[in-house]
Amino acid sequence: MIVRNCAGGVVFYANQVFILKNDKNEWVLPKGKIRNDEPAADTAYNRIDIEAGLEAEILSTAGETCYEFFSVTRKRPVCNQIVWYIMNAKSKEFQVNKAEGFVDGGFYPIDEAIDKITYSQDRSLISLSYRKYKEMMKEKVAI
Repeated sequence: MIVRNCAGGVVFYANQVFILKNDKNEWVLPKGKIRNDEPAADTAYNRIDIEAGLEAEILSTAGETCYEFFSVTRKRPVCNQIVWYIMNAKSKEFQVNKAEGFVDGGFYPIDEAIDKITYSQDRSLISLSYRKYKEMMKEKVAI
């Protein structure tokens, strides 16, 4: 089995989270493979910029997920291990990168995004990250 280390962002703006729809009709979070020993945080920043044209700051780690699939091109199973970051977008402006295989995307209210998102572990990740995000935003306002 091929193991790929990846990183991505759960990107919030106010009470909304950014999700993407890929060309397989799956709603996902922005993420990508860590290349050349790049720090995971840098990969997360790069992927949200490349896939969505978003600029955001990392507030915290969100956790890790792992999923397996069979790669038709490699003719082998692949395991993606993903480090996630809770991120706060600097604005609501985005640009879905169709050249990267995305057909739609945007900021959605949390409940709507959870309904749309394809994979159950991503639904859980959004829910848990949003709770943590709200706490961090309350603390920022209190300071």
